[in-house]
Amino acid sequence: MQRFHKDIGQTHHMTTGHIIRDTRAFTLIEVLVAITILCISLSIIMQLFSGALKLSSVSDAYTCAIFHSREKMEEILSREELQEGESEGSFGDGFSWKEKIDLIEPEEEEIRLPFKVFKIDVQILWQRGNHKRQFDITTVHLAKRTKNNA
Repeated sequence: MQRFHKDIGQTHHMTTGHIIRDTRAFTLIEVLVAITILCISLSIIMQLFSGALKLSSVSDAYTCAIFHSREKMEEILSREELQEGESEGSFGDGFSWKEKIDLIEPEEEEIRLPFKVFKIDVQILWQRGNHKRQFDITTVHLAKRTKNNA
């Protein structure tokens, strides 16, 4: 017969008087396995957060590039007269630009359109770490022929 003492968490055997310890506690191996699983889980979660921060940074850079490309394209389209050629510059915030304007002539010489057709390419360049990145935007613009550029 056994008698259990709630205060101590031990059981005394009635006939022999030996103390029988309560075996409901965790063993050292169980604790080590639980800590190992916890550490692996935390490292995976930290890697996920790190990846999310990198993606957020890349997304912010592309958003800035899109705004810069729209700004540059609007500046080109607002010019009174477009000229063929290439130019480049910098926005001052780590982003640079290149523009290329080409006049598209009809293939047949006898066709004379009342307007000129320009192909406009804008390229935004930047560097994050060791990676060079770019964003390109292209449009076609129709410009009225004038007597000067007939």
